[in-house]
Amino acid sequence: MINFNKNSVFHLKPIDESEVRQDVKELFVDGEQIIESFKTVRDQLIFTNKRIIAIDVQGITGKRKSYSTLPYTTIQFFEVQTQGFAEIFPDSELFIQYANGFTAQFEFKGNVDIRKIGKMISSFILD
Repeated sequence: MINFNKNSVFHLKPIDESEVRQDVKELFVDGEQIIESFKTVRDQLIFTNKRIIAIDVQGITGKRKSYSTLPYTTIQFFEVQTQGFAEIFPDSELFIQYANGFTAQFEFKGNVDIRKIGKMISSFILD
């Protein structure tokens, strides 16, 4: 479950943009585009050029969804941890701390270029 209110660690796998829930695009502002997208079993995490959007699919049928957003503009600090060499279960991590003290930690499974995500976040918060 992806829930930003619980400072959770998410076990995320990369997905193609075509697999992103179409209803999330209704939240986009002008010029917003998907940069990277990930999923758990039913939930999704979307990195756009403006923010991070989490889609928490709820209930047995999955018809109820909760959408949470974390804007890049309020990031105070972030850290990336790369995969180790020859790990059996490779993973990388992203830790973000926001100006209000809120933290979010993401764990990515598989072959994810965490440096690319770190560079993307840097470009949005340092410009």
